[in-house]
Amino acid sequence: MKLAQRVGRIGESATLEVSRRAKALKAQGEEVFDLSAGEPDFDSPKVVVEAARRALAEGKTRYTDGRGIPELRQALAKRFARQNGAAWSQDQVLITAGAKMSLFELFMALVDGGGKVVMPSPYWVSFPEQVRFAGGEPVMVPMRAERGFAIEAQPLIEAIDAKTRAVLINSPGNPTGGLIAAEELRILAQACRDRGIVLIADETYERLIYGDKSHASVASLAAEMEETVVLVGSFSKTYAMTGWRIGYVLGPVPLLKALTKIQSHSTSNPTTFAMYGALAALAEAEEDVLANLAEFAARRTLLVQRLGKVPGVTCASPDGAFYAFPNVSAHFGPGRTDSIELAKYLLEEVRVAVVPGAAFGSPDNIRLSFACSRETLTRALDRMAEALSR
Repeated sequence: MKLAQRVGRIGESATLEVSRRAKALKAQGEEVFDLSAGEPDFDSPKVVVEAARRALAEGKTRYTDGRGIPELRQALAKRFARQNGAAWSQDQVLITAGAKMSLFELFMALVDGGGKVVMPSPYWVSFPEQVRFAGGEPVMVPMRAERGFAIEAQPLIEAIDAKTRAVLINSPGNPTGGLIAAEELRILAQACRDRGIVLIADETYERLIYGDKSHASVASLAAEMEETVVLVGSFSKTYAMTGWRIGYVLGPVPLLKALTKIQSHSTSNPTTFAMYGALAALAEAEEDVLANLAEFAARRTLLVQRLGKVPGVTCASPDGAFYAFPNVSAHFGPGRTDSIELAKYLLEEVRVAVVPGAAFGSPDNIRLSFACSRETLTRALDRMAEALSR
């Protein structure tokens, strides 16, 4: 069998690879403390589940408009108009089978023939692979650990050249929790506008912000830079709806038409009854969101404090998302010479699952998810500290 060359250009998601090994150990009866998954451990809100059940009972199981049901597109347009003053209409909203599909369709629409996409590093594992799949070239620009991996505009602008088709940011970021400040976002968006390229903002973790920090959304720039800014979002993290696979894109009409065309030949439309669940999430699940956010904040405090007591480990307190990204290079040595080998060591020796930072373009780090119980975090960190002391 001869496979297409595009398959050889991409690798498997490292996060899914770790998760698969952890699940295999659990299936063998092993107790595994899984800090690898980017998935909230909370149940989806009851109002969301009930809305989906009601939709099923009412026979809402058929194809819909390929862009998604009008009610959900209108609700999202109104939300960003109310919160950010965005002038997006429902015709500038596309509902997708998760934010990952939103990004995939964007790269398929914007990139080919070696076109470049500039992005901060560390980066989410699927960003560069999706660009490569589309025939493009990812350009990774390092952000500074000493600044909590905050996204800075100027290094990204300096990486733009004649082949650049888009700049991609993720704020709050996976794996670091780093943010982009409002003034940096404006500088970056203006530079993209001046050069006629698109600024894509993956805002999947937009509600997961801690302390006195705030989220700067490209939606606030849509009215004045409508042809430049594109927002990607998801119901997965904020509403604990990972398996529902509902994401969305808001942006300029010509681009949305291109994405709709691509989607018409891939998923057709997102799952119908899941969209009614998402509609209920927007309207009725705020109490669940606030409760989950408070718990995430408590877990973040626990995790960062415990990591700070492990000799040789340094970790900035994440401003957003639900990950810590500690530097563990002081613990490299025989049999664990890099983050990949160290992650394998932790899983095989003490049954703690983490993701190697190499998967995110940062080989000195590992990613720890605090989307799990405080008990799990405590026991996992006990085991991790003991293993690293050997």
